[in-house]
Amino acid sequence: MVVFPPCKINLGLHIIRKRPDGYHDIETCFYPLPWTDILEAIPSSAFQFTQTGLPIDSAPELNLCVRAYHALKADHEFTPLHIHLHKIVPMGAGLGGGSADAAFTLVLINEIGKLGLSREKLNEYAAALGSDCSFFVDPRPQMGLGRGEQLQPASVSLKGFFLVIVKPPVHVSTRDAYAGVTPAVPAQPLPEILQQPVHLWRNSLVNQFEESVFARYPLIREAKEEMYRQGAAYASMSGSGASVFGIFSSEVNLRSAFPGMTYWAGFGQD
Repeated sequence: MVVFPPCKINLGLHIIRKRPDGYHDIETCFYPLPWTDILEAIPSSAFQFTQTGLPIDSAPELNLCVRAYHALKADHEFTPLHIHLHKIVPMGAGLGGGSADAAFTLVLINEIGKLGLSREKLNEYAAALGSDCSFFVDPRPQMGLGRGEQLQPASVSLKGFFLVIVKPPVHVSTRDAYAGVTPAVPAQPLPEILQQPVHLWRNSLVNQFEESVFARYPLIREAKEEMYRQGAAYASMSGSGASVFGIFSSEVNLRSAFPGMTYWAGFGQD
């Protein structure tokens, strides 16, 4: 069975408070886009994990797909699988590619192994793997609260808009990004902001990581500024970076405007 784990962008990201457990409460809107990895799982005599595409700079046993497999195997009986990941979505980009791979691994195993786990139960397993993994169990526009694992439907659509994502050749540490932020309760709730027309988001839709990340990595700030120079209705860094996305009212080809950067473009979906 083959599936295609998508990436996500963050439409706004507020860091509200630091929690006693060391994590932060956030408010964000996760929005899926069809820039995907490729994940295949087939029955095997013993568990195997293989990977092609973009190189992953971690030991195979630390890969989120492997951790997802073992999390389910610890609690359920099912036929061993050979899982193969072809990595396309860049890592360290704020696009949730690894989280998507983990969540889709859980969903694949649930289906192939006929485990009968509910979406809520899959969400529990996903949340234990990463803060935004639960979103990818059912990747549709959703508000992410708590660490990002508390999900609510989001009334926002980018259908018909054309999106461009670029990733400068830098890696942003999520820990360092959080260290540079002063948590604060936003003056206006994010769902209210998202009800405004997209061309008004520039004045009110904020990713709170940008200020500190841009100071450390000016190339990311420059990418956002270039999106606006190229006519974006809205542009922002996604997550804690390093990717930047622009939302355009019509199709554009900006590959030459972002030399040396990973580039994706396509239409938004519901």
